[in-house]
Amino acid sequence: PISRTWTSSWASAAAAATYTAIVPLQELISLLILGLAAGALGGMLGIGGAIIMIPVLTLLMGCNLHVPQAVAMIVNVFVSLPALLQHHRAKAVRWDVFIRMLPFGVLFILIGVESSNRLDAELLERVFGAFLIYIVAINISEMLSKKPEPPPEAQRVTWLRAGGTGAVTGFMAGLLGVGGGTIAVPLLQRVCRLPLRQCIATTAAMMCISASFGAFIKNLSLAWLTDSTGAHLDASQSLLLAAALAPTAVIGGLIGGHLTHVLPLNVVRLAFVLLMSWASANMLGLL
Repeated sequence: PISRTWTSSWASAAAAATYTAIVPLQELISLLILGLAAGALGGMLGIGGAIIMIPVLTLLMGCNLHVPQAVAMIVNVFVSLPALLQHHRAKAVRWDVFIRMLPFGVLFILIGVESSNRLDAELLERVFGAFLIYIVAINISEMLSKKPEPPPEAQRVTWLRAGGTGAVTGFMAGLLGVGGGTIAVPLLQRVCRLPLRQCIATTAAMMCISASFGAFIKNLSLAWLTDSTGAHLDASQSLLLAAALAPTAVIGGLIGGHLTHVLPLNVVRLAFVLLMSWASANMLGLL
């Protein structure tokens, strides 16, 4: 068993070295820029940046979709942590909502990962893309109407509402490999009637823990999945890509978390609408 472990370790190290050696400098720079952009937008909007990384990595690296999902789940954790520090300093995290969301988010992200390994993710992505169109329409309507954010007495924070939001968020995050902010932020707005910045901050807090569980299970399950040729996927590729993306994603997360509390609310909402529109077009196969 010891010799096998050493052999496996040397094989993984050799594969990593070979992979690193053949990655062109231009591609590495592209990954660093991608990490920065995804981190900044993810930190600012509380979505982890996965919705940017997954389609870009699929096109850039030609990876099987499961690999970018595994990469994104790892990077989501690194993006969420610095963003959470910024949100906490701004006192925007609703810890009472977080406590209600977390247990359901962790449980259902595991169920979502298992489902993504078994079900037709392409169809589910298209359904989710249609859902994002609805979210975009709602946010555009709120921007144009210039309605004030709900007052504290209008908020509806209960175990059913917050827990249900955590469950739906966790399942879709595990299913699609996204950070969950694309689900949690609009749901917290509509179901719990929380202000946008509190939705973003609370989502980032939940993602720090739920994404950790999702990343572990997703990367562990890659060895049991195969690509279009029937070859088994390799977690070493996802780990290497995550290592390239994470440093600049952390920097971007710090920048994004700060911008959330500096930029005018409508600027944050406009960025959210633009990002959701782009994500929807990708998930529906329009781009």
